[in-house]
Amino acid sequence: MAAKITSATFETEVLKSDKPVLLDFYADWCGPCRMLSPVIEEIAAEHPEIKVGKINVDEEPDLAQSYQVMSIPALVVIKEGKTVASSVGVQPKGTILKMIQ
Repeated sequence: MAAKITSATFETEVLKSDKPVLLDFYADWCGPCRMLSPVIEEIAAEHPEIKVGKINVDEEPDLAQSYQVMSIPALVVIKEGKTVASSVGVQPKGTILKMIQ
């Protein structure tokens, strides 16, 4: 299951992670975010080598701003504390997995 990431847990869970991290920036009211959510959960369940986190942009506006998230859903891949890939909008599972590799 994807972990809920907050400002308080961000450094430990994301920046200091020894695995690649897939972040899903979303909001509860966002229709496309709800469409993408099952795909994100599938990736979390099927790929233990990837840390998957969800960030609610309404609850964590500072994190959204720091990654320049203007539209949601937005996906950001972080490896060793650095952003290596990002996308906006609903993406197919295969495309998301390619971003992580």
